[in-house]
Amino acid sequence: MWEAAKAWARSIKRDVVAIWLAARDPRMPWYAKAIAAAVAAYALSPIDLIPDFIPVLGYLDDLVIVPLGILLVIRLIPAEVMAEFRREAERASSGRPAASRPPRSGWSPPD
Repeated sequence: MWEAAKAWARSIKRDVVAIWLAARDPRMPWYAKAIAAAVAAYALSPIDLIPDFIPVLGYLDDLVIVPLGILLVIRLIPAEVMAEFRREAERASSGRPAASRPPRSGWSPPD
C-alpha cells in the first residue's frame, strides 16, 4: 500500500510539472489555462475555503480540491499535448535534458 501511495505521489508530481509546461503551450485551450491558474493560486494561497485550524476539515479541502482541480485540468488538455509534456516532465525529473527544449541563449559561464 505504501508503494502504491508513493507511485501515486510521483505521478501527481509528474502531472503538475507537465501542466506547468503545457500552460505555456499555444495548443492548450484558454479555459484549461484559466483553471490551471486558479488551482495553482488556490494551492499557494494562504486563504482557504475551510480554515486549516479546524481539525481534519481544514486540511481535507486541500486534499480534495487541489487533486480534483489537477485532474480536471488534465482532462481539458488535449491527450497528445499531455502525453508530450508528461514525457518531458519525466525526462526533467530524471535529470536528462529534454530533446525538444531549445538551447539556451544569452549569458554562459566563461571556459
